[in-house]
Amino acid sequence: MGSKALFFVVVLSFSVVCLKSAFADENEDPGLVMNFYKDTCPQAEDIIREQVKLLYKRHKNTAFSWLRNIFHDCAVESCDASLLLDSTRRSLSEKETDRSFGLRNFRYLDEIKAAVERECPDVVSCSDILVLSAREGVVSLGGPYIPLKTGRRDGRKSRADLLEQYLPDHNESISVVLDKFGAMGIDTPGVVALLGSHSVGRTHCVKLVHRLYPEVDPVLNPNHVEHMLHKCPDAIPDPRAVQYVRNDRGTPMIFDNNYYRNILDNKGLLIVDHQLATDKRTKPYVKKMAKDNDYFFKEFARALTILSENNPLTGTKGEIRKQCNVANKHN
Repeated sequence: MGSKALFFVVVLSFSVVCLKSAFADENEDPGLVMNFYKDTCPQAEDIIREQVKLLYKRHKNTAFSWLRNIFHDCAVESCDASLLLDSTRRSLSEKETDRSFGLRNFRYLDEIKAAVERECPDVVSCSDILVLSAREGVVSLGGPYIPLKTGRRDGRKSRADLLEQYLPDHNESISVVLDKFGAMGIDTPGVVALLGSHSVGRTHCVKLVHRLYPEVDPVLNPNHVEHMLHKCPDAIPDPRAVQYVRNDRGTPMIFDNNYYRNILDNKGLLIVDHQLATDKRTKPYVKKMAKDNDYFFKEFARALTILSENNPLTGTKGEIRKQCNVANKHN
């Protein structure tokens, strides 16, 4: 082969390699990254933060809702905002199942989405808004600021049929709870820290009356039982009455480690709270978090980060919903 022909082959090969590289870069899925919207919507996280602050000033309990949302969405197979979808003629939505009893304030997420859409139409996913609003809700309650990655895309269908399989339940054994969180990559201290979310908010009577009627659970602190009976006077509470007990009577609106002191004193409202404080696998971490709020915050931040990154849709998977409660129409 002549030198000119060889030169032509080399140049052609180099050009093909460059084209392949450029094509790969253009179509590469970066996955979740910090500040994913820095070029496409640089104000996105600031808008979400300000909206959460405004909503919290108007309705303090929105912060509890944001926190519950991330558990109920991200724990069920994928962190893709499937929780926010409405029911259709073909499928029941996750948020309308019995397991989602007490979840509320979804309309306020729509307000956050609308504010972001005004700045950057069709760019920021509902799943990222759900995750970031949970982070800001924790901050509003006095908890730690947690740097979280973004770049999630939205799922197109509800996963109501998978709730029992994936979502940990307060009446399950601590072993089952540890296994379900473990499947997401969250270890024992992480589980103990995540359940510290029970430091704020409230538990509806329908979730705890089995510990009061027909007989009071003997492990409950007698001093706390009187308060629980006063708040939940009926063995079969009327769900429409929305009767509830504050998770933490001492600092009910502050995200702190008081929860761990309560459950060590047998004041946990749910079965899982009691087991957390008594099981040999979890009790050492409960005691450590009860003594050290900074340790609780560190473990909570680590565990929530793992939860928020559970099997997300990224790249070209899923979609960017225009409205968080309805999947886009596809031909």
